[in-house]
Amino acid sequence: MKVITDTQSLTEFSAALRQKPAFAVDTEFMREKTYWPVLCLIQAAADDLEAIIDPLADGLDLTPFLDAMADTNVVKVFHAARQDLEIFYRFMGALPAPIFDTQIAAMACGYGDQIGYEPLMRDLLGAQIDKGSRFTDWSRRPLTNAQLSYAMSDVTHLHKAYGLMTTRLKEQNRMSWVEEELETLTDPGLYFVEPAKAWKRLKLRNVRPKDLGPLMKIAQWRESEAQARDVPRARVLKDDAIFELARLQPQTTKDLSRARAISSGFERSRAGASLLEAVKSGLDMPKEALPNLNQSRPSAPPPADVVDLLRVLLKRQCEHYGVAPKLIASSADIEAIATHDEADVRALRGWRREVYGEQALKLKRGELALKLNNDAIEIIES
Repeated sequence: MKVITDTQSLTEFSAALRQKPAFAVDTEFMREKTYWPVLCLIQAAADDLEAIIDPLADGLDLTPFLDAMADTNVVKVFHAARQDLEIFYRFMGALPAPIFDTQIAAMACGYGDQIGYEPLMRDLLGAQIDKGSRFTDWSRRPLTNAQLSYAMSDVTHLHKAYGLMTTRLKEQNRMSWVEEELETLTDPGLYFVEPAKAWKRLKLRNVRPKDLGPLMKIAQWRESEAQARDVPRARVLKDDAIFELARLQPQTTKDLSRARAISSGFERSRAGASLLEAVKSGLDMPKEALPNLNQSRPSAPPPADVVDLLRVLLKRQCEHYGVAPKLIASSADIEAIATHDEADVRALRGWRREVYGEQALKLKRGELALKLNNDAIEIIES
């Protein structure tokens, strides 16, 4: 098993990867005590090429491998790519491209919404993967042979699965389905939270309009502090504390000391002073700068019977085409279609409309019916 710990070896390995049409990638990382994930291992494999890269090795420069990740002539293959992409986005300042995610591809191949790596590889390749090392401390050195074997298995099988899945998808004319879904992973906002937008991560229920400005600025302050100190958000301030402080709107250190969410002495610290500045900044926000949370009386719910019928139709279509329901329509999509024939949802666009959306509209208009025949649902055109 090849473990790369020096830049020269990494340069040679990365150059070889770039000669391949595709290579599989996986990472092992830790983030329980940090804001940013701590990259501990990178695994990569192609046809006759595989290695583990140790980012924690003294003097190792990852640039050659990052250049390979940025090479648009080579497909980078992941399984459940989002967390891996977050890591590479931080290192590269951009996302690897092009990519292929076997978990997303599995949805178009009939494996369900979020199939795990192990069951997918077992079904596709008959591979048996020992997951005993999954939750070990990847930052400790030296790594055991069991850890290295587990890490390497994540990409050797993944690369083989990529070939099988792309062949199947091309035979079924579904590569475009997967490519469209992969586009959802290209938004940088998935991998970096701008502090000014951190308030959007909070569940804003029953927030008074006068509390919104302070809440936004406190959330921004927390995100900036967490990023600067490289600690989890909750280590700086918990969500409940943000709402409490937005309601209390402390103006002085004495006010701040009265907040239950604030530990003793915090009000006299540098962080306490900057938190008070955030509250003041929030109070000073002009009304027109505040978002409209649309907290007026909610609109009427979608007709329940229509929603139920549309769910049954979705189940039937997914079984018929062998795809996961999540790939075609979400619960919100179904409710929107039940309410509006021209709802702006993905299920009414492109291939999803052909597979499901058009039939859903016909069902609403009474132009088709669903029939149970020997425990199977059939569509009857009127």
